[in-house]
Amino acid sequence: MELITGKTAYDLTYNDVFMVPSRSRVTSRLDVDLTTNDGVGTTIPLVVANMTAISGRRMAETVARRGAVAVLPQDIPIAAVQETIRQVKASHPTYETPVTIAPDAPVSDVLALLGKRAHRVAVVIGDDRRPLGLVSEAHCLEVDRFSVIADVMTRDITTVESGADLHDTFDLLERTHRDIAVVVEAGGALVGVLTKRGILRSTIYSPALDPDGKLSIGVAIGINGDVEGKATTMLESGADVLVVDTAHGHQEKMIDALGVVRAARDAHETSSGRRIPIAAGNVVTADGARDLVEAGADIVKVGVGPGAMCTTRMMTGVGRPQFSAVLECAAAARELGAHVWADGGVKYPRDVALALAAGGASVMIGSWFAGTWESPGDLNRDADGRLYKESFGMASARAVRGRTSSQGAFERARSALFEEGISSSRMYLDPQRPGVEDLMDSIIAGVRSSFTYAGAKTIDEFHERARVGVQSASGYDEGRPRHTSW
Repeated sequence: MELITGKTAYDLTYNDVFMVPSRSRVTSRLDVDLTTNDGVGTTIPLVVANMTAISGRRMAETVARRGAVAVLPQDIPIAAVQETIRQVKASHPTYETPVTIAPDAPVSDVLALLGKRAHRVAVVIGDDRRPLGLVSEAHCLEVDRFSVIADVMTRDITTVESGADLHDTFDLLERTHRDIAVVVEAGGALVGVLTKRGILRSTIYSPALDPDGKLSIGVAIGINGDVEGKATTMLESGADVLVVDTAHGHQEKMIDALGVVRAARDAHETSSGRRIPIAAGNVVTADGARDLVEAGADIVKVGVGPGAMCTTRMMTGVGRPQFSAVLECAAAARELGAHVWADGGVKYPRDVALALAAGGASVMIGSWFAGTWESPGDLNRDADGRLYKESFGMASARAVRGRTSSQGAFERARSALFEEGISSSRMYLDPQRPGVEDLMDSIIAGVRSSFTYAGAKTIDEFHERARVGVQSASGYDEGRPRHTSW
């Protein structure tokens, strides 16, 4: 990457910089290949942050189907993590997992489930898993909540056999003026569902798959407790990337934990023949990146304090503007044959593109994805009827309570005195982009376009060809669209 304005006397955030266009032979966004080079196997450079309010089974499954990977938080009980990995691996790489309901269930049950999937429809199935009908929120309006599903569902559904041509299925939905097709096996049992938009996405994105053709998923491991035991368990359970995670990654305990995780990974590689990448962080300096790579990290997680839920910089004064942190750490990691993930601080597609220009192999996103159908939180409605989900930082009092639940009352109370992070924040669902796939469409469209401006077809080419300059606050403001006249 070329910094066209030369070195600055201060560190830079994403808002402080801009990219200028270069002569390009890349004529279409679809000519751009966003496959990452960090060994994780993702086909787009996005990672869902390991935050309890954001990364769960539905999120992991959905983003993997479009080429990204989600990292499960370290605070989840091991049995729950194993079950989540099992369910994600069992999900179809093309067909969406449907919400299912029995015909004799009350309407109240399905209303509690519809918010779990972006297609907002439940498939009514019998004991043999054959689809009997569909039910949506519209079918439940002005209906007693104790009415049974069989009385409100529609039996007029479109079904296609598993393996049917996607283009033909799209044309079928167009002809029948429907938005969803139910996919069944040859014997009639339910496999999944396809929406028109999902079919279109399947022609643009490629899923992130493990060597067995199953959807990929990552797992976070802390630096306390039985690090070796958890690493070994997660590897045996099918995790595709291990993330050794702590707020201050440049510390001796992290170095020690990385050695333990690396030994567990190497032992697993010997028995399975598959090398699982290890990510570790967070750091913001070249020294920190080098130390983690030398201790065993294949990927360094970069970012202290840029996240929307993080109060570290205001509480401690510690951190670093994210663009400069990624730029420096990526250069140091590259010298040792490693990679970095830019973790936090992105609010617009431009920020993701700039993180890649600075040298990031992927960009980790947290709060931006919190207000979506797929995040684990409960769907709430405010006084004005707007839908939202609650999010919170992983060093907040709320997260600390969950992390220390197994400790004694005294230790829990003492831990609660120290917190860095917002314990409750409303993340509203964007009516235009309520699902994580909608947000991914916007992000990837912007990033692909950035690549065409730089004349780059791959992430490596983009980093080499990107030309970035420094701008004033008014320069940044000039680039913002106006939704009303001035």
